[in-house]
Amino acid sequence: MNKDIELQSKPFWCYYFNPNDFSIQKISNFFLPYKNLLIFSPMDSPQTLPVLDAEELRVLGTLMEKAKTTPDYYPMTLNGLVAACNQKTSRKPVVNYDDDTVINALNSLKRRGLMSTATGGSIRNIKYKHNFAIVFPVIPSEVALICLLILRGPQTPGELNTNSGRMYEFDSIEEVQEILDKLAGGEMPYIVQLPKRPGQKEVRYAHLLGGTPEFNDDDFADEPTGRSSSSALEARLVKAEQEIAELKETVGRLMKELGVE
Repeated sequence: MNKDIELQSKPFWCYYFNPNDFSIQKISNFFLPYKNLLIFSPMDSPQTLPVLDAEELRVLGTLMEKAKTTPDYYPMTLNGLVAACNQKTSRKPVVNYDDDTVINALNSLKRRGLMSTATGGSIRNIKYKHNFAIVFPVIPSEVALICLLILRGPQTPGELNTNSGRMYEFDSIEEVQEILDKLAGGEMPYIVQLPKRPGQKEVRYAHLLGGTPEFNDDDFADEPTGRSSSSALEARLVKAEQEIAELKETVGRLMKELGVE
């Protein structure tokens, strides 16, 4: 068997020298940059998920999202990242982080190996990118679902299918369900299926990157009459609002770069 194919088909831990910040990172061989590779070691035991706080989750989820939705502006500057964390659409809850809050979260994510800087130089030129798909052997469709659960909270398969359009195009809701089942199973689950409460027609899923989720009765309140019939329309409106907000953000960056107020 070709050595490169063999390395890509079997799980290994790899120690990789990152020339951007001169660190040595322990990563999986999936999405492996072969340049600067130092050593291989077999994955004898499963890796464990980190338990992240709310700020770390918001910053990580935002980097994961923008890597797909606005690739021209990724890796992200601090200003762009702060604005994206605080955007009013596609976020639950909506927050108002300042620079220091985001910087502290970035530093913590970097210590965990989940974030790295893309460029050096002055503080104004530093850009940030996530390493989630490097640290953990997940594929783009799985990253999209985990990201949506981080940024928007618990969702049904139908909601995830609707909300994922700009990150990953699923063929059907059945494909979404298949990937959710995969992420919820195995020796190291990334998500969990929440218990269905009275009045709920569909199951919801939550991520496990903040530990085991805890919910009260208000989180599972019965939906008002007529809600299900309008859910598709609401989902389309939310998606349209998200696209408009991101378009405004992109135009604002372009105007700023061109010196147009």
